Amino acid sequence: MDRLFINRIRLNRDSINTNQYPYNIKCLKDFEELEIDNSVTFLYGENGVGKSTLLEAIAIALGMNPEGGSDNMQFSNYDDYSDLYKHLMISKFGVPKTKFFLRAESFFNVASDISKNGDLVYTTYGGEDLHSCSHGESFLKLVEHRFWDKGLYFLDEPEAALSPQRQMTLLCYIHDLAQNGSQFIIATHSPILLSYKYGKIIDLNNCMEEIKYEDTEVFKTYKDFINNPYGMQKVLFDE
Repeated sequence: MDRLFINRIRLNRDSINTNQYPYNIKCLKDFEELEIDNSVTFLYGENGVGKSTLLEAIAIALGMNPEGGSDNMQFSNYDDYSDLYKHLMISKFGVPKTKFFLRAESFFNVASDISKNGDLVYTTYGGEDLHSCSHGESFLKLVEHRFWDKGLYFLDEPEAALSPQRQMTLLCYIHDLAQNGSQFIIATHSPILLSYKYGKIIDLNNCMEEIKYEDTEVFKTYKDFINNPYGMQKVLFDE
């Protein structure tokens, strides 16, 4: 495996107030250092545990636009992000060929910024306006045409726009890119993406320890539900 572009993330705890947001959320309360030793790293955890907050801060600390996009996109529609990025120390090696921060909640704004730049940009992103595609189609079109080998990519809950079949397509793109020198850090609770056998899952529910796929709550929950959907519904509905 090639050397990773990011191999360690540390939080300077001397410069923060642990009683204030976001430093009082679960994944940051005792966080000091996270070693990155895999080309595909998943930040996994329940809603509200802080996986998107941490991913956003890592991306911003490396020069990315808080709303997403490539590192030369600096548009802003809102400033709703924490100052966590100011207190992260990130160990880097080498320079990626390209960087991209893909986040589901603000992808519309990224597509709009791309649209402002005309035909040349359309060619780079697949030859057509991303707004002319469905949300999921535009996601995959961007990954197919804009994610290159030896790139550094941050993905925030990409499954939000994708059907299960399209999530498997995304998994194929991730695998091919990782095999060709790219690095991914992905915040997700998709059981399909988390199943990637060459990835590493960091459990933000449990002090950022590595966890096996089969031990994640999302795997157990989906397995139990699919194996017995009507029985599970009897429990849920208290019948």
